[in-house]
Amino acid sequence: QVQLVESGGGLVQPGGSLRLSCAASGLSLANYLIGWFRQAPGKQRELVAYIYSGGNTKYADSVKGRFTISRDNAKNTVLLQMNSLKTEDTAVYYCNADNSRIAYWGQGTQVTVSS
Repeated sequence: QVQLVESGGGLVQPGGSLRLSCAASGLSLANYLIGWFRQAPGKQRELVAYIYSGGNTKYADSVKGRFTISRDNAKNTVLLQMNSLKTEDTAVYYCNADNSRIAYWGQGTQVTVSS
C-alpha cells in the first residue's frame, strides 16, 4: 500500500522557519517527480516547489530564495525547508509523487504563520 505522510507543520511567527518532511512507504521517491503544493482557505491548490528524480528543482516565484526542496533517498523522504516565512505562506501543505502514469498525494500538514 502506497502512503505519503507529511509532517513538520505548525505555528510560527513571521520571519521564522519550518522544515516539512514527506515520507513514503510502498514506493521509492527516487523514481518520482516530487512536488510540494499548498492550499490556503478559499484558494486553489498551488505548486510551491518540485524536484526531479535527477535533482533539478523549480520554485514558485513567491517562495524563491526562501524555500528549498531536497531529497534524502536513503530515508525515502523529501524535505521542504521554509525560511523567512510570511503570513501569506499560511496553508495546508501537501506532497505529491508523480511518475507520469500515476500520482499520489499525502494528507497534508498545516502551516500557520502568525504573530
